Amino acid sequence: MTQERRLHLKLLAGGVAAAAFAPAVLAQSVAQQAGGLNKTDTRAVPLPAVGSAFPLPASIPLIDGRTLHATDLKGRLVVLEYWATWCPFCARQMANMEQIDKDHGPRGLVVLGLSIDKQAADVLPYVQQRGIRFPVAWMSPELAKVLPKPAGLPVTIVIGRDGRVKRAESGELFPEDIASIAHYL
Repeated sequence: MTQERRLHLKLLAGGVAAAAFAPAVLAQSVAQQAGGLNKTDTRAVPLPAVGSAFPLPASIPLIDGRTLHATDLKGRLVVLEYWATWCPFCARQMANMEQIDKDHGPRGLVVLGLSIDKQAADVLPYVQQRGIRFPVAWMSPELAKVLPKPAGLPVTIVIGRDGRVKRAESGELFPEDIASIAHYL
């Protein structure tokens, strides 16, 4: 057998072994990453069930110094949007959330952004640069106790006028999915 042929057979055998071994390595890697996420994101909770009651806190301090009160939201369709300044999917979704808030705010829809950034100081400049006008709060440890973040980003929870969850999704939504939120009005 020629030296070149031996090399080809070794490469082929190595490729077959790697292909057989790769799924196990990938599965182990995913399991380790998931375990790591669970350890570091201890505040993550499951998405609320559609139809379940979703009480909002009596007051929510906003990044612009104002306070949003539960009474301000009573009888309105509330879209809670968990996001972060470092999340590219959130950035795309925020523009669509701004648009639905602008288009349907007069009909009783309000988007409430909940930033999970580590530093509150990072949030206001981000919001101002992007022209976001809906209310935004920073998830302080105190606020996280009453509005814990479900796993994933962005996370969108739609709370009906009756205080019950109409929709709860983790991950980026398409623009048409965001626009469809208005049908809950």
